[in-house]
Amino acid sequence: MSTQWHVAVLIGSLRKGSYTRMMAKEAIAVAPDTLVFEIVEIGNLPLYNQDPDDQKKPPAEWVAFRDRIRRMDAVLFATPEYNRSVPGVLKNAIDVGSRPYGESVWARKPAAVLSVSPGAIGAFGANQHLRQSLVFLNMPPMQAPEAYVGNAAKLLDASGKLTSDSTRQFLRMFMESFATWIDRNAPSPGRA
Repeated sequence: MSTQWHVAVLIGSLRKGSYTRMMAKEAIAVAPDTLVFEIVEIGNLPLYNQDPDDQKKPPAEWVAFRDRIRRMDAVLFATPEYNRSVPGVLKNAIDVGSRPYGESVWARKPAAVLSVSPGAIGAFGANQHLRQSLVFLNMPPMQAPEAYVGNAAKLLDASGKLTSDSTRQFLRMFMESFATWIDRNAPSPGRA
């Protein structure tokens, strides 16, 4: 029997009609059965400020978020690109999870990055910027295949379903590779 891995999915777009969210859901739909996904919403997290942690009074939203991520085996980051980097909401979630110092919930969790854009370069800048943070956080980021999905608006129908068979095949291969990456790098099987 294969190990089941619990994977948090963080989506860096809050927009109602987010191509990033649609593409993340399409990736989840073609992933191996060994991966169990939970989309962890990040839009309600108060901006990180060290003072509440220093006073041992972190906001309830931070505590709940940290507890959810702590239970996960791996993380799939789905991000658009804002100004050649990740959106502030995603960076804030990363900061909240990395604190207080020495208590990061990210450490040793294998990660993959799916970047999505209506433009041609598939949010390359955000993908690469995010990878820098993951290395610092001691999260082994999957090195290959990389996932830069450009022209997203042309790949999805009005209901958010993929219309491109080649993109679906790519996402399937990407998610199969992520499952293998988790098998090789997760510290222990299925904590959730």
